Amino acid sequence: MTITIGTKAPDFELNLVTTSGETRTVKLKDFAGQNLVLFFYPKDDTSGCTAEACQFRDQQPDFTATKTAIIGVSRDTVKSHNKFIDKYDLNFPLASDESGAVTEAFGVWVEKSMYGKKYMGIERTTVLIDGKGIVRQVWPKVKVPGHAEAVLAAIKGL
Repeated sequence: MTITIGTKAPDFELNLVTTSGETRTVKLKDFAGQNLVLFFYPKDDTSGCTAEACQFRDQQPDFTATKTAIIGVSRDTVKSHNKFIDKYDLNFPLASDESGAVTEAFGVWVEKSMYGKKYMGIERTTVLIDGKGIVRQVWPKVKVPGHAEAVLAAIKGL
């Protein structure tokens, strides 16, 4: 499934790991009335994923000023997310999609290829959802440098 701008975002339920290490369930409806940035990334504590998370961490106060929540989503475990949050002092929650239901619903679980070997994995993608649950912007195949700033600029343009 491909996410389309202007359509209702797929409903979801995820295990969210907060910055204080607590775990709770979160749903799309929990963000009614505020913007939501879901950034899907392949793996905790890898170079590209760390750089992306740290960009969002550094820009987080600007996102808060625009009434925008940020959630990083991968198929890593809650335990892995806790370590990632602690190691890089992340100031936003991470969501664990171990079942893959959400990454598949958002169309980011794709066939990839490395050194001629094909495998399934998360395509680095960011989705901006408004307070009514409508997809306002999608960034597929994200290139990390400057990405958080581009997302913030799009929010300010809403």
